[in-house]
Amino acid sequence: MPVARQTTWQVTTRVARFLRPYPGMASATVLCAVLGQASAFVYPKLTQYLLDDVLAQRRPDRLGWTIGGMLAAYVLRDGFNSLRIRLNNAFEQAVILDLRKQVYGRLQRLPVGWFDRRASGDLMTRVIEDVNAVERLLIDGTEQGVVAVLGIVGVLYFLFATNVTLAWMAMAPLPFLVGGAIWYTATAGNRYRERSRASSALNALLMDNLQGIRQVKAFGRESHEDDRFHQRADALRQGSLRVMRAWAWYSPAMSLVAAGGTVLVLWVGGRHVLAGTMTAGELVGFLLFLGMFYQPVSQLHGLNQMAQSARAAGERVFDILDADPEPVEGVRADPGWRARGEVTFEGVSAGYGLERPVLSDITLEARSGQVIALVGPTGAGKTTLVSLIPRFHEVTAGRILLDGRDVRSMDLADLRRQVAVVSQEPFLFNGTLRENLLYGRLEATPGELQAALEAAECDGFIQRLPEGLDTQVGERGVRLSVGEKQRVSIARALLKDAPVLILDEATASVDTATERAIQSALDRLMAHRTSFVIAHRLSTVQAADQILVLAAGKIEERGCHRELIGQDGRYSRLIRAQRAAEALEVAGVPRRGMGSG
Repeated sequence: MPVARQTTWQVTTRVARFLRPYPGMASATVLCAVLGQASAFVYPKLTQYLLDDVLAQRRPDRLGWTIGGMLAAYVLRDGFNSLRIRLNNAFEQAVILDLRKQVYGRLQRLPVGWFDRRASGDLMTRVIEDVNAVERLLIDGTEQGVVAVLGIVGVLYFLFATNVTLAWMAMAPLPFLVGGAIWYTATAGNRYRERSRASSALNALLMDNLQGIRQVKAFGRESHEDDRFHQRADALRQGSLRVMRAWAWYSPAMSLVAAGGTVLVLWVGGRHVLAGTMTAGELVGFLLFLGMFYQPVSQLHGLNQMAQSARAAGERVFDILDADPEPVEGVRADPGWRARGEVTFEGVSAGYGLERPVLSDITLEARSGQVIALVGPTGAGKTTLVSLIPRFHEVTAGRILLDGRDVRSMDLADLRRQVAVVSQEPFLFNGTLRENLLYGRLEATPGELQAALEAAECDGFIQRLPEGLDTQVGERGVRLSVGEKQRVSIARALLKDAPVLILDEATASVDTATERAIQSALDRLMAHRTSFVIAHRLSTVQAADQILVLAAGKIEERGCHRELIGQDGRYSRLIRAQRAAEALEVAGVPRRGMGSG
């Protein structure tokens, strides 16, 4: 999706608020920089004094303390600089932490649909690389900018105090320097945006490839992926080169213009020295100050490059911070409230924008403890329907009630505590089994954890693991089988102990034998809970209290298994088709599932 463009000033003012919690560190950093710069001003004046009042007048008695003064000025300059670097590093890391925490915190609170439209690799780039780029503008830019401006003001004072004519000669390159800065600022934004997009595209491809490495190898697509990576990496190379080429012209050109000013001052100043209206010491001192003048001017040009990079990065960071979070606020329930589990859909419609309607006029009522089965072809809207209950997606019309309360009026945390989800592809975090199980309820006791493991029939395979519950499961649980991961997911849901349960094709990815083992665990999980079950094997839902047959986003049939068989409609045809598929499977021909919808 396109990212809203912002000016450099907008980005700068928006990120400046992250400096507010650290006024002491900010002030101390700038103060050290100013004192270091002030110490540097001593050297040109002492150099002028050395040439005109010590060497020219042959005063050896003054040589020692003059050189000592120069040495002291260097010590003070570098001492303040060392302290500034240490303060700046601590300041920098504190601000990075705050900014990154805020961006990550906003990501955690954005609706599920927001992530459906963005690549994970792109979001990782924003949280890591783009935050760093914005921080550089915050800390380095602020410090260097203040010091550069103060340095320019201080040097101008000494230049005009030394020789007004030469000072005006030194100002001659300024219009060209300002014009160059305006040109670079006006043209740099698109180059940095293009480089940022290329970096995000490369990271997104890398993440997809690493997560899908088994598919890459299974289809023998290593060379194909090499080509794709080369294309993305080459796009980043070209984007980076466009930035570098512009800087390669801009920076030396500005340096050449500044050098022209130095040459002009040397020519006019040399004539003054030859005419006797200026001493050699004054000219050398003036030239040293002039170097100190062009140095901060050059720093400002470098800051301009930093600002354009931060502008592109800031737009991408603020795209996250400006996104509307989930509407979490609502009427809070009493502490310890547990829903009865009565779920009602009243004329509910939903979709993914106006261009993608998925559900239309869904009406159903699930009483406490009932099992509601959802069946139908792929794309019918089954998964979308159950995702509306915990508000992973929002309804576009109608309403959903939990125990008679509109879920949109409830506090989101209260609502989601009442719902547990076991999906077709259980997700395990890259940690230990214990950490993944306790995700269901962090404060669960060892006894409660053991009870959940036994009910989910996990204790058998866990005892065979070398480190038991402390075994690392790997990324996405790669070290466990599909059936083992699914049982861990069931145990996690048991620990949560929510009154409403969603089973989204919880046994679709396992074989028949494993399904039977998991089904007994699911039966324990569903006991005394209102359960919404999406199943591709209809034999697992024949005992449901209600079976809803969805097609094209609408409920086409409803009733129990016996009633629907008697209607001889879509459900009956699905049953016959699946029995035929099972017969083929017995004969050794693999069958095809019905999909998740």
